[in-house]
Amino acid sequence: MTRPRGLLFVLTLSVLVQPRVALGQSIDLDWEEVASGFSLPLLVTHAGDGSNRLFVVQQRGRIRIIDSSGSVLPTDFLNLGSTGLNRVSQSGSERGLLGLAFHPDYETNGRFFVNYTLNSPAPSLDGDTIVAEYTVSANPNVANTTERIILGPIDQPFSNHNGGHLTFGPDGFLYIGLGDGGSGGDPGNRAQDLNTLLGKMLRIDVDATSPPLEYGIPADNPFIGATPGLDEIYAYGLRNPWRYSFDRLDGRLFCADVGQNLYEEVSLIENGDNLGWRIMEGLHCFSPSVNCPTAGLVLPITEYGRDQGSSVTGGYVYRGVENPDLYGLYFFGDFGSGRIWTLAQDPPGTWNRVERRDSPFSISSFGEDENGELYFAYYGGGVVYHLYDNPITFTPTFTPTSTRTATPSFTRTVTRTPTATRTVTLTRTPTGTFTVTHTFTVTPTVTDSPTISETRTPSNSATVTQTPTPSPTVTETVTPTQTFTPEPVSSLRVF
Repeated sequence: MTRPRGLLFVLTLSVLVQPRVALGQSIDLDWEEVASGFSLPLLVTHAGDGSNRLFVVQQRGRIRIIDSSGSVLPTDFLNLGSTGLNRVSQSGSERGLLGLAFHPDYETNGRFFVNYTLNSPAPSLDGDTIVAEYTVSANPNVANTTERIILGPIDQPFSNHNGGHLTFGPDGFLYIGLGDGGSGGDPGNRAQDLNTLLGKMLRIDVDATSPPLEYGIPADNPFIGATPGLDEIYAYGLRNPWRYSFDRLDGRLFCADVGQNLYEEVSLIENGDNLGWRIMEGLHCFSPSVNCPTAGLVLPITEYGRDQGSSVTGGYVYRGVENPDLYGLYFFGDFGSGRIWTLAQDPPGTWNRVERRDSPFSISSFGEDENGELYFAYYGGGVVYHLYDNPITFTPTFTPTSTRTATPSFTRTVTRTPTATRTVTLTRTPTGTFTVTHTFTVTPTVTDSPTISETRTPSNSATVTQTPTPSPTVTETVTPTQTFTPEPVSSLRVF
């Protein structure tokens, strides 16, 4: 049973599409290369174990590690491809190793899960979906090769629209996105059929078992027990959900669903939702093409047409710390056009889509590291890039002008160069004693040095005034003292 949403019609949802951000606005999205040399990368994720490693899923079966220093380790974390365990089907452009999710308690239990299309000599099994569990070995960079199949094989009637993404929700359950089984237009109407897992979002409990199942069913799954529909189904009406994620802050589930011929879409998914395919493609009737029944359908929060892209790639709500202007924006892109957009609610109930960059890359997946910083995989080039905000900052410059006003003052420097004039007066007494009196006159030499006081007025209207402390004028009287020993009377000349 679907959760009541009221009657929704094609024209009731208003999605504002803003033009590309102009130069000088607050966000200038850019990217930098983290690592290269990958073969058809489809996913970038982390283990949540505090190691700050990135795990890169390659379509043909290999999982590689980028360590915390940015180096790609030479040994595979796990190889399910033809050079490894040979579990992954190599046929079809949409088949392969499609999903990877680490258990919320991976740091202690070492459990992780993969989603791939099976390589089998049996035609009835080849290309079918497998969800399996593996564990890490004693070497944290290498997994054990023992496989435990959790779910599958799930029959895939065609080679395309496999979905394949895996992620754990904030509730601790594993969410599995499956496409409608392929071909075009969902010929089997599987997305609306509650008796098949195709075209659905599944939710299972990997920490429990319900024999003969290798997993448990959450008690609030909408079709559990006697309610018509498969117990694993969480939501339905999906065509090919290609990358979905939970907002770290509030747990909202954002899902990008690849369109048929005309429209790509992004939706918010809640328990029991019917997302509309194949009744609708985006906000428009598909089958039937007019007057389609929309009652009970949950319409996308945004759509775009073939003039802007051809295959939507879901992303993440940015909750990192390095780029504060990006906080709270949902990032997603397009595999065909390379465009990158953000979504935000403003006001509540109205979703505004802004194109941030028109990149030259075939974006196969976005990714997060442990800190919530964003990445994306360049499928054709085999490169992982880091997304960041590179805002333009303006540094004002000015040329100072000066008005100089000189006010002289004087610092007096005294150079003591005494000159002496000696005057000798002889007074003779009858007893033959002479009294000698000496008088000296000292004349100091004075040098005056001017000091300039300057006022500057720069052109940026700041006024700087510098006024030095005036040097005092020094007046000094020097009275020299000299001891003079008179010559003997017999040597004096009497004039």
